[in-house]
Amino acid sequence: MVRVKFEIAREIIMTREKLSRDAITAALAELGDWSLATDGASIKRSFVFKNFSEAFAFMTRVALAAEKMDHHPDWSNVYKTVDVTLNTHDAGGVTALDIELARAMNAIAKLTPG
Repeated sequence: MVRVKFEIAREIIMTREKLSRDAITAALAELGDWSLATDGASIKRSFVFKNFSEAFAFMTRVALAAEKMDHHPDWSNVYKTVDVTLNTHDAGGVTALDIELARAMNAIAKLTPG
C-alpha cells in the first residue's frame, strides 16, 4: 500500500515538471488547434461553439475534469467563444499536466453539441 501511494505521488510530481521546447512541440503536433503562446511558457486555444449555452456547458464539463486533476485553466468566455491558456505556475511553464488537460478539453469539445 505504501509503495502504491509512493508511485502515485511520484507520478503526480513528474507531471508537474516543466517540459522541454521539443516535448511541447511534439505534444502540440498531436493536439490539433493548440499553439505555443508568445510567452513560450503556455499553450493556448480558442474553442468556438454554436451559442453561449454550449460554451458554458463545455466550461462546466471542463471544470469538473480540471478539479479532478487538481489543475485549473486560465480562461475567459465571451458569448460562444472560450479562450484557454494552460501552464503550470509552480513549474514556470508547460508540463505534462497541461498536455493532459488540453487532451481532455479537446475530447470534451467533441462531445459538446455545436
